[in-house]
Amino acid sequence: MMRYKGRLMDSLRHAGRAGGAGDTTASLLQDAARRGVRYLDEIGSRTVAPPPEAIARLAELDTPLPAGPTDPAAVLARLDEIVGPATMGMAGPRFFGFVIGGALPVTVASNWLATAWDQNAALATATPGVAHVEAVALRWLVDLLGLPPSTEGAFVTGATVANFTALAAARQQQLAKVGWSVEADGLFGAPPISVIVGEEAHPTLFKALGLLGLGRERVVRVPVDKQGRMRAVRLPRIEGPAIVCLQAGNINSGAFDPFTDICPAAHAAGAWVHVDGAFGLWARASRQLAPLAVGLELADSWATDAHKWLNVPYDSGLAFVRERGVLPAAMSVSADYLPTGDGARNPADFTPELSRRARGVDIWAALATLGRSGLEEMFERNCRGARRFAAGLAAAGHEVLNDVALNQVVVSFGAPQVNERVVTAVQADGTCWCGRTVWKGRAALRISVCSWATTDADVEASLAAILRVAAEVIGHRGHG
Repeated sequence: MMRYKGRLMDSLRHAGRAGGAGDTTASLLQDAARRGVRYLDEIGSRTVAPPPEAIARLAELDTPLPAGPTDPAAVLARLDEIVGPATMGMAGPRFFGFVIGGALPVTVASNWLATAWDQNAALATATPGVAHVEAVALRWLVDLLGLPPSTEGAFVTGATVANFTALAAARQQQLAKVGWSVEADGLFGAPPISVIVGEEAHPTLFKALGLLGLGRERVVRVPVDKQGRMRAVRLPRIEGPAIVCLQAGNINSGAFDPFTDICPAAHAAGAWVHVDGAFGLWARASRQLAPLAVGLELADSWATDAHKWLNVPYDSGLAFVRERGVLPAAMSVSADYLPTGDGARNPADFTPELSRRARGVDIWAALATLGRSGLEEMFERNCRGARRFAAGLAAAGHEVLNDVALNQVVVSFGAPQVNERVVTAVQADGTCWCGRTVWKGRAALRISVCSWATTDADVEASLAAILRVAAEVIGHRGHG
């Protein structure tokens, strides 16, 4: 074993010497920082979608595994020079394709720092620094979002796992109420749990339900209105263990389910209410937008993404559960070799993972940097941009399909084949990048305004490009 270790260290030292004296850890990290800064400096002026020639160059990576060590600086340069130009400009100001933001500069920096720390954020005794940062960030989030003071939370990968985590707590509690321990006995022979969802629930919610053994297809679907909101009057009779899944921010329209109507009725029947708030939950942080989410605090659990509207690096999701102790009852882990400490909050007791990165560091950095007023300004600026897109597109004669109350715009350019040509042309133009969708049976282009970097000027430039491209495709010109 020692001879193997010696040969390994010799080979690594040889790899370092291959690039010269500058191939130290410090110079390598400084080189990475220079390359990252240059990428971000240039992202606002490049096309949002990668050009075909950059994508074609990716084939240069299709080589056999190297027979021996390679100069680390050369490896980094190869990544930067081949992969960098083939990336989508998601970190830039004119990416509107999915409901995701870029990463605030401070969160890019905090992410690099946390990566250098390389903490396995599982146990407070082993990693007290990041465990404390995460506890503070959670306390700030509960206050910011107006959730009940008793609320506990977990840092996970994204909204899919956030839904999974919160719904696991719901499953545990609903079965415990009828005397069944799902942790001990599993689901074989367990009393059935009714799951009630809106007709336009997000696909990731169904994935979470499938992973939990609650089934993707055995749900009861409640009809929705023209904006995708669950119709409270159509809520079915609830009997026995049940989970009602509501939505804060329809993926197309941005609409919110009527929480004040549904939550009390569900609770009266003994059901657990969960809210999928992947991006809409952040509306609670703005005094202007919070009325859209009135009553959301009545639910029992919530899920959201920080890498959407909080603008932190991937991956970063959050699960919240109202009642203290319920989340660790479904998620805690123990083993003789784990230093669990003396009452400190162990992050691993709240998440599906044991080993994970310290995601809370980036969230803490974003919250500490922006504060309440900075967060309000960012969210409200994005929504103002969405309203400007909608007004300009409507003035040009295009049909905006949703009520633009949040940061989502869904616009149709006509028949499906025409709409497809417009979407393809907008993406190829490169000024901005918007995605395609089908909503209420209509093919459309969807614009999601989520980035801290998006200015009014970016919105105007993108709107002008969409109108120009649409006019070229359709054959008429409109002005916003």
